[in-house]
Amino acid sequence: MPVPAAQGVHRRDLLRDRVHASLRDAIVDGTLAPGEQLRDADLEAWLGVSRTPIREALQRLEQAGLVTTRPGRSTTVTPIDSEATRHARQLAAGLQELAVRLAVPHLTGEDVTAMREANTRFAAALAAQDTAAALAADDDFHAVALRAAGNPLVRAHFEQVSPLLRRVELRRFGSRAGHASVEQHERVVEACAAGDVEAATRAVRENWHSLEEA
Repeated sequence: MPVPAAQGVHRRDLLRDRVHASLRDAIVDGTLAPGEQLRDADLEAWLGVSRTPIREALQRLEQAGLVTTRPGRSTTVTPIDSEATRHARQLAAGLQELAVRLAVPHLTGEDVTAMREANTRFAAALAAQDTAAALAADDDFHAVALRAAGNPLVRAHFEQVSPLLRRVELRRFGSRAGHASVEQHERVVEACAAGDVEAATRAVRENWHSLEEA
C-alpha cells in the first residue's frame, strides 16, 4: 500500500487514541482506500509506533465497521456499503434527535451563538470547496447539542457510529448538494433559539436524512 509521509505519535498516555484517530481519519478521507489491505509493518513505519497500539486501534475500527479482519489472514479497509451506511445514518439521526431534545431546554445564548458561528464557518468552507474545513465546522455545529444534552452515552455512541458516515459526507460536502445543509442548520438554530423542541428535532432529522441524497 502507499505509505503516507511519516508522522510520529508521542505521549504514551494518549498513544492509543492518537493511533486510532490517525487510522480512522486516513480511512475516512480515502488515504487508506476501501478494500486496501492493512499490513502491520507498513502501519508501524507510518505511525512510528509498535504493533500493540496498532492492533488495539484496528480492533476499535472493526467494531466501528471501518475495517474487516480475517484472523490469521488479513485486515482490510471495509468497502463503502450502502446498507451499513443506511444503518449508521439511522442511528446517528436518532442520537442527534435525542441530543437536541435533551439539550434545547438547557441551551444558553452562548450555545446558540456557537451554533450560528459554526454554520457560518461551514458555509464559508463549502463556498471555498474546503471539504476538511466543512466537516470540522459541521462537527462543531452538532457537538453543541451533544454537549448540552448532558448524557455522555449519547455522545459516546454518536462518536462511534459517525466515522462510517464521514466517507459519505466527504462526497456530499464536496458537491453542490452539501449547500442544502447550511439552510437546514439555520432552521435547527432558529428552532433552538426559540426553545421549540419539536421543530428543532424535525430540522435535525431532515438534516441527517438528507445524506440519502449524497
